[in-house]
Amino acid sequence: MMEKAESEQKLYTRMRLWEFPDQYVVEPTDGSCGSSLAVSRVDGTMNLIDELPECDSVRVPKIQTIFGVIGMLKLVAGSYLIVITEREAVGAYFGHPIFRVSSFRIYPCDHSLKHTPNEQRRLETEFCGLLNVAERTSGLYFSYDTNLTLSAQRLYELGDESKLLPLWRQADPRFLWNNYLLESLIDKKLDRYLLPVIQGSFQHFQAAIGKDIADVTLIARRCTRRNGTRMWRRGADSDGYVANFVESEQIMQMNGFTASFVQIRGSIPFPWEQVVDLTYKPKFEIVKPQEAPRVVERHFLDLRKTYRAVLAVDLVNKHGGEGRLSEIFANAIQHIVGDDVRYVQFDFHRICGHVHFERLSILYDQIAGFLEKNGYFLLNEKSEKLKEQLGVVRTNCIDCLDRTNVTQSMIGRRVLEWQLRRIGVFGAEETIEAHPNFDENFKILWADHGDEISIQYSGTPALKGDFVRYGRRTIQGILNDGKNALVRYYLNNFVDGTKQDAIDLLQGHYIVSVSRDLTSPAIPSQKTGLEAVASFPLALSLVLVGFFFAVMSLRRAPLGFRHLFFSLVWVGMSLAIAAFVKANGRVFCNRPRLHKPR
Repeated sequence: MMEKAESEQKLYTRMRLWEFPDQYVVEPTDGSCGSSLAVSRVDGTMNLIDELPECDSVRVPKIQTIFGVIGMLKLVAGSYLIVITEREAVGAYFGHPIFRVSSFRIYPCDHSLKHTPNEQRRLETEFCGLLNVAERTSGLYFSYDTNLTLSAQRLYELGDESKLLPLWRQADPRFLWNNYLLESLIDKKLDRYLLPVIQGSFQHFQAAIGKDIADVTLIARRCTRRNGTRMWRRGADSDGYVANFVESEQIMQMNGFTASFVQIRGSIPFPWEQVVDLTYKPKFEIVKPQEAPRVVERHFLDLRKTYRAVLAVDLVNKHGGEGRLSEIFANAIQHIVGDDVRYVQFDFHRICGHVHFERLSILYDQIAGFLEKNGYFLLNEKSEKLKEQLGVVRTNCIDCLDRTNVTQSMIGRRVLEWQLRRIGVFGAEETIEAHPNFDENFKILWADHGDEISIQYSGTPALKGDFVRYGRRTIQGILNDGKNALVRYYLNNFVDGTKQDAIDLLQGHYIVSVSRDLTSPAIPSQKTGLEAVASFPLALSLVLVGFFFAVMSLRRAPLGFRHLFFSLVWVGMSLAIAAFVKANGRVFCNRPRLHKPR
């Protein structure tokens, strides 16, 4: 299983992109024989060519080394070629090199814009602005040789015929980040250029336990079905796909054995939202509460098809707004709870507070039976299956970031200790803490894992990360949490709406249609009503100026009643503007424009 899948078409690993006046040409330069890919700069049409076009002696084409084609995106009038311009080796997955996308570039194929109406050109320019945001997408990983979208157990279970298919055809579409972008290349049967990319995390370390070396890898695979930013993608859609759904796989290789353990996280699985309105913590809103049981059932049906048994661990507060969500979740899941679906509610904040995370042992005692029964995947030195994982723990809090990562790292630690005992490395009572170097590396592994997942969803590293990284809460960690909470507030209110549009455009959640976008444009040429004048920086400036003049007038109040009167006028003006902004907070925030929120 762990040997390289024999594919009829090996992917190109290094290419040269030529910028000719009328076309781009992608030429393989990794020593393999193959045709070059020509892409028209007029309309993005693609075809294979055997020889490069002749170069003009006057106008020499620009040349760029690239490491993969991510795909092609069609907009109103032009198409856009997306390629990897920088990569970084981050480790290996069963002997196959894994790379992180350090940067990618978007090449326009939009010469046809010269002959399009002004309104189409305006829309194209607006959409191109979103592509500039999309170029900052982080956490993209790929391999030329193996399928990163599948866990070790699912790779092992692939049939011989499936292993001969191109990597993109083997891939789990849930985790194929560039699934939509590859469609035009798939139509042209350009298999050697079809590079599957995942978004998530890839962390790895090697450390000694006695005289033996353990190799530990942690992979996150982010689902693309309801991808987005923290406040603009919450809960589930009507099909049961949830926000921030991430599969985390912990792999240990030692003394010829290979062990794998999979966990998942995802937003509370029914329709709810938390629309930003300038308040620090916007209220939770239940969307169609009568739909909750059906959506929860659909969500867990999909999970059972992939992972078999599911244990849902709900970490949210039992009281307040979070308590209302937890109550609806608990009620909705009750009618499907059985042998293959279990539900555990654990009020993380009440039990653990902000520093006593060792009390997670209370939760572990409640779920240990499920973990022991459903186990993990294990291969021996001959790649023979000794055990398989028969179920998965699904963890959620509100964001599925901070509390979730602390909990998953605890579960991963306990299971890794079981695995090390099973292969004879640990004694019956031996723990990871008894090996300080290994313990430190394991903490860093999970802390980096949590930070990368958090940055993709919220824009900042995970909160409570100091406990995962050091095993205890620290003053510096608490201060960092405060800073990151403020950064999240700023991003959620003033940045993430545009970022959400960029994600929807790149993932195919919003498909540009010339007829629709011209008759009822998602990005209108002019804002109307309050949106046309709403500017938070301007409003804040007026409030501050008002208070400044109020203070100045107040200092002169002893000189006459007139100065006191003007001081009160300035204060009143500032308070009136502040109250108006608060009452219309949603309008003053940066909101998505492609899928308009309420």
